[in-house]
Amino acid sequence: MNKLGKLEKVNLRDIWPNEEYDFSVWLSKKENLKELSDAIGIDLELEERESPVGKYSVDIYGKEEGTDRKVVIENQLEDSNHDHLGKIITYASGKDAKTIIWIVKRARDEHRQAIEWLNSHTDEEVGFFLLEIEVWKIGDSLAAPKFNIVSKPNDWGKTQKASNGLGKAQKLQGEFWQAFGEYGASNEEYSKEFNKRKALPQHWYDLPMGSSEYHISLTCATQRNEIGIEVYINDNKDIYDEFYKNKNIIEEKTGLKYSWQRLDNKKASRIKAIKKCDISNQDNWEECFKWFCQYAVLIKKEFNKIYSK
Repeated sequence: MNKLGKLEKVNLRDIWPNEEYDFSVWLSKKENLKELSDAIGIDLELEERESPVGKYSVDIYGKEEGTDRKVVIENQLEDSNHDHLGKIITYASGKDAKTIIWIVKRARDEHRQAIEWLNSHTDEEVGFFLLEIEVWKIGDSLAAPKFNIVSKPNDWGKTQKASNGLGKAQKLQGEFWQAFGEYGASNEEYSKEFNKRKALPQHWYDLPMGSSEYHISLTCATQRNEIGIEVYINDNKDIYDEFYKNKNIIEEKTGLKYSWQRLDNKKASRIKAIKKCDISNQDNWEECFKWFCQYAVLIKKEFNKIYSK
């Protein structure tokens, strides 16, 4: 019979004596931020550590990867308290954050209830997460951190509440993207590329490409009965020009014809392909999802080859 080890809980302060100089520094590293991303189901990207908000500073300021949705993370290696509850609200307001993450040693019941109340009384674009951090080891093994979600946004409830004030097209778009997220996450071939996340009632759905300079945007136009997939370049005409120089290679490798839009009078540029599809008929959705997944993976691969040359 194999001999089994015994899990031992490690004192957080033995690993990170100081929240600001030890824990926040550790968490801000890409590989550790990914651990948090995996725990909450949102891909996080660091913008700044100890980012100023008036005379205060938020521990970690970032964004959801591939989007402009801002994220604030407040760390507390002690039991949750009223002071830090006030801080996360202040920081969320000061940074106009859509995702607010509060990490604590132990969440008190009154603060769990407060986070649940905030999630119930804010709109569908804003989400509060309350997590407990633990560290475990077996014998002389390396210590391993573990994030436990105590409270998170009730996406279904928020979507239902928000749908009361939405038009027919927005309701349809929200349902379409929700189903797409479930399709991508449950499909063995594509699950590594598509994490299930909150779907919003809008005509676009953004995906990261591994660079903060550009991302993929999936679109659905209900009135024109078409879906689209585009590379959206935030504010860098040089990157667009590099892609355009390789236009023939990109179109040959991906098997798509694009509308190349440099948009000289705007900061952003876009490179877009479309497909006719009536999403008002749910029988068409799986075909749309397959098209999105197949070409999003190809586009990410081929465009990144060009940019990394």
